[in-house]
Formats: sequence, C-alpha cells, structure tokens
Amino acid sequence: MEINMDLNIDPTELHKKMESLNSKKDDEALKKACKEFESIFLSIMFKEMQKTVPEDGLVEKSTGRKIFEEMHIDELSKEIANSDNGLGIADMLYQQFKSGYISW
Repeated sequence: MEINMDLNIDPTELHKKMESLNSKKDDEALKKACKEFESIFLSIMFKEMQKTVPEDGLVEKSTGRKIFEEMHIDELSKEIANSDNGLGIADMLYQQFKSGYISW
C-alpha cells in the first residue's frame, strides 16, 4: 500500500483553505445563534400574548396543563424560527453581524 503525499503544496494555499473552512464553520454557528435568538424572542412574545387571554373557564388549569402549554409554545417558536424565513429577525441579525455593523 502506497501513500501519495504531495510535498510541493504552497503553504499560503493551505492557509487559505483552512481559513475558508473556519469561516464556513463560523458562518454556520452565527446562523444557528441568530435562529436560536429568534426562537427565544418568539417564545417570550407568545407567552406574553397568552397572558392577555382570560382564563375564565369552567375548570381551572392544572399545573401539568400549564407546563404543557409552555412547552408547546417553546416548540412552536423553534419551528417558526427554523422554517425557511421565520419572521426574518434571524436573517436581519445575521446580515448585521456578517457585515460587521456592530456598535457596542
């Protein structure tokens, strides 16, 4: 079994390839973080909206039902944020961070 090793590789070429791989990983991580932010934002928004709905019913909500409704809102928020466009918050954040327009 013979191993083919090319010793005539240009170090700058190799460095450029490594940088492009790192930038792709960073890009994907940034997209993921922006989508997670949008998901959290939607979850908070939906929970606040739910507070405006009166709970006057015949039967009082159990603790289990309240927990289930919160979990449902969290999952719904994740699904919306991870859909093609979501609300667009993640895309706007991504574009801002990608272009380097951050004023801390």
